[in-house]
Amino acid sequence: MLSDISALDLARMQFAFTVSAHIIFPAFTIGLASYLAVLNALWLWTRDEVYLSLFEQWKTVFAVVFGMGVVSGVVMSYQFGTNWPVFADKVGPVLGPLIGYEVLTAFFLEAGFLGIMLFGRQRVGEGLHMLATAIVAGGTLLSAFWILSVNSWMQTPQGYSVNAQGQFVPEDWLAIIFNPSFPYRFVHMVLAAYLTTAFVVGAAGAWHLLKQPANRGARIMFSMAMWMALLVTPIQLFAGDAHGLNTLAHQPAKIAAIEGHFETYPDGRAPLILFGMPDEATSTPNYAVEIPLLGSLILTHSLDKPLIGLDAFPKNERPPAAIVFWSFRIMVGVGMLMLILGLWSGLARLKGRLFDWPWLHRAAVAMGPAGFLAVLCGWITTEVGRQPYTVYGLLRTADSVSGLRADAVGYSLMGFVIVYFFVFGAGTFYALRLMSRAPEDRIDISQIGPTRTAGITPIAQAGE
Repeated sequence: MLSDISALDLARMQFAFTVSAHIIFPAFTIGLASYLAVLNALWLWTRDEVYLSLFEQWKTVFAVVFGMGVVSGVVMSYQFGTNWPVFADKVGPVLGPLIGYEVLTAFFLEAGFLGIMLFGRQRVGEGLHMLATAIVAGGTLLSAFWILSVNSWMQTPQGYSVNAQGQFVPEDWLAIIFNPSFPYRFVHMVLAAYLTTAFVVGAAGAWHLLKQPANRGARIMFSMAMWMALLVTPIQLFAGDAHGLNTLAHQPAKIAAIEGHFETYPDGRAPLILFGMPDEATSTPNYAVEIPLLGSLILTHSLDKPLIGLDAFPKNERPPAAIVFWSFRIMVGVGMLMLILGLWSGLARLKGRLFDWPWLHRAAVAMGPAGFLAVLCGWITTEVGRQPYTVYGLLRTADSVSGLRADAVGYSLMGFVIVYFFVFGAGTFYALRLMSRAPEDRIDISQIGPTRTAGITPIAQAGE
């Protein structure tokens, strides 16, 4: 079976699988770290025990998810060396220092202050504990800054030159870090992370409200999450639109694939294809459901500006249209469901029924994984839409891979799938168990002292 798939395709599948499994954890921890900082600040401000209870519950979830994120991220560096050594060699002078900065700044902050956040409240005092919590939250945002700068440079490279060995070498670090797509991608991803966390917290709160409508901790969780859904989702939609316009300027082939436009519209007036089946063999969107003129209005904010289609690019320069087309629509569809739930919660709040509207709570529980699905589809759209390049327009994916045999890559892929299923499945199950506890039903592990794991335990022996 493996012999029928090329080593290149298997290497792409392996990296796609591992990065998809990884991205959901940082997307959650970025938002959850900020949520923990807010809860801790509210506890210090109000001295309301419910905020401390919520903090203690969610900090344990954060620790579990953070650990899974770290472990899943290490695997990708292994793949750079084994499956993509040509890519690593050519872009190493540019991307290597940026990844190093992420480790030296963001990860060191997160890892260094995580222990204080988890166990230090009674040991360092409330002020320093709050500072440590804020630093962990800032570290997650700083980590996102560096990683998204790396990814954005691969999408819109600038500030480099090419040496005699064919390597990309830095010429202007500020241009590299703040490349044209980075600000849009950073804002879009951070908002996505906040919404991902909000819908998980909202689902947990709604779950408890269905069982204990008077549970105050559940009410606070649900209320805070629904405020995020109501206020941040519209902002995310505007941020996504701005990101799309930036992509149109720098990666027109990706936008053409997203929209399913196989033909160029030199006079504008392009339709918006809501649904269809892009057929790359015939270069047509089969069974297309269109809204006339709306495509031009959304993409160019004009009716008569030219709009480039996939026919402007050779077939070997086009991304896989069907994958990009549908991943984008799933992402947008999930975003619209988020907006609907946010508006629904706003209506319930106006009617005074936010905590006693069971159908709203059931919908919130169902929408718990929505953020993860949107993030995954967004990254599929971004990464598959960049094909056939690893560094857009400069380094092709086919030229970035190693000379490994297909069966070697295939067997390691199967190993990853099996190990990830058991390890991260168990971690996810444990995190869900932690969320299923009502906020008051907690174990305050900050009161537990150090545990001896080695050496002699001073237990009096009988007869001594």
